[in-house]
Amino acid sequence: MTDYKTLADQAKEMLEAEPWYASSLSNISALIMAMLPRLNWAGFYLMREGQLTVGPFQGLPACIHIAPGKGVCGTAAAKDETTVVPDVHQFPGHIACDGASESEIVIPIHGDGEVKAVLDIDSPVKDRFSPEDREGLEQLVKVIEEKVSWI
Repeated sequence: MTDYKTLADQAKEMLEAEPWYASSLSNISALIMAMLPRLNWAGFYLMREGQLTVGPFQGLPACIHIAPGKGVCGTAAAKDETTVVPDVHQFPGHIACDGASESEIVIPIHGDGEVKAVLDIDSPVKDRFSPEDREGLEQLVKVIEEKVSWI
């Protein structure tokens, strides 16, 4: 079982050492990959010019642009809600950046009252993300929202 308190505490320390989004989100994506088992992609898509653009991540090369409402990331951003997909092959319009992905969780990240980014995590295991994972990752996102600098 993942120790989400430790994950959030380590992310907070990273953000306090360097709040700039490029550096901090790079390290946080690496931290997620190191601490959570059975993942094949962990990273961020940043809202830029009205669409999501790939940001810091760990994993295989990813789709560069995702329109709001498209795929799991675009849907989570457009609806502004956490989206957990137990089987990505059953998600209408799923964008398969990594063919090994079987399940996914995407959590919107806010700044200045709007969605600034999403945290996107994929697993090669169906039904990988439990309610405990969702809660722990939402707590991590709250730390990011409180500490990150988008400038």
